[in-house]
Amino acid sequence: MLTIGEAKQVKNRVHLDLAPPRPELRDEEVRRIMALGATMVDDRRKPDGTGLVVRADPEGNEFDVERGVAGDG
Repeated sequence: MLTIGEAKQVKNRVHLDLAPPRPELRDEEVRRIMALGATMVDDRRKPDGTGLVVRADPEGNEFDVERGVAGDG
């Protein structure tokens, strides 16, 4: 499992970008994913609400949780 600042040993075979159906749900989705066992890799959220959060699953595979787009889904 990676910790913040630790270098990856191998490149991910698949990199998922997740986006909730509404932008305001991103932080809730990040909390839900963390409760399921994900770990923090990088937090790229900006004060204006843009940006994304990089997490890793328990096996170290990274994925992004993006802001989402209003009206999607």
